Amino acid sequence: MTSIDERLVLETAAEHGVPGPVAQEVVARARPCLYLVEYDELPESRREGARPAARTGGLPALPDGMDRPEDTEPFLLSVDCAALPRDVLDIELPADGHLLVFMDIEYDPETSSVLHVPAGTPTTERPLTYENDDGGTENLRAYAPRTLYPLAGLTFGEDRPDSPATSAFLADHDNREVLSAFEEAVSHLAAGGTRPGVTVQLGGFSDSWDDPPDTGGLVLFAQLAGQAIDLGVYTMNLIVGTPEDIAARRYADLRYDQQC
Repeated sequence: MTSIDERLVLETAAEHGVPGPVAQEVVARARPCLYLVEYDELPESRREGARPAARTGGLPALPDGMDRPEDTEPFLLSVDCAALPRDVLDIELPADGHLLVFMDIEYDPETSSVLHVPAGTPTTERPLTYENDDGGTENLRAYAPRTLYPLAGLTFGEDRPDSPATSAFLADHDNREVLSAFEEAVSHLAAGGTRPGVTVQLGGFSDSWDDPPDTGGLVLFAQLAGQAIDLGVYTMNLIVGTPEDIAARRYADLRYDQQC
């Protein structure tokens, strides 16, 4: 899992006026994530030896003989699971092969899909075509391909630890902003001194714009900002599921949420 030096946590807490015990409680409840970013967004300290791990857009490479899950679902993302750093996330992703994500980011998705293509499976890139109501063939938009690199990070949920130290600290409502600023600073530290903005994220807490969908036993599988796929699309697209379904690769049971 993503780790951050306790000394840095306590130093950052002191800089923000957060008591050490409160800082330790809050960080203990944080969840690690992987941001998928373009090379220029990697901190310089993380660039040497960086290995591509994903690609947005382009055409999907599907197993020979397999059709796309739904003809009208645009292709968004391909993740090379073997290129992801291991032992970072607290959700279980495949160790190899590719994850393919199909989802409409421009309108509310009627259907969406995540597929796992095992390593060594013969695949062919497929054109994004579908049959319209008149029996003719139309092309779905293929988004411009962008190569992405993994960047480990740390995320904080909206709920605060229900403990005497944190509760007493937050009894002063001004301290809520103090604690949020501390969390933001720790997020920057965990990601090598920066925190990507518009991006793709695997795992962690969602950075949702409305009510977070990762509640009630559901955790974030992935979130894709529309602008990470196309600069003209202003949506947040979130995929959630139970840890058990994610670990068992029951991707048909994942849930999808789009926020504008």
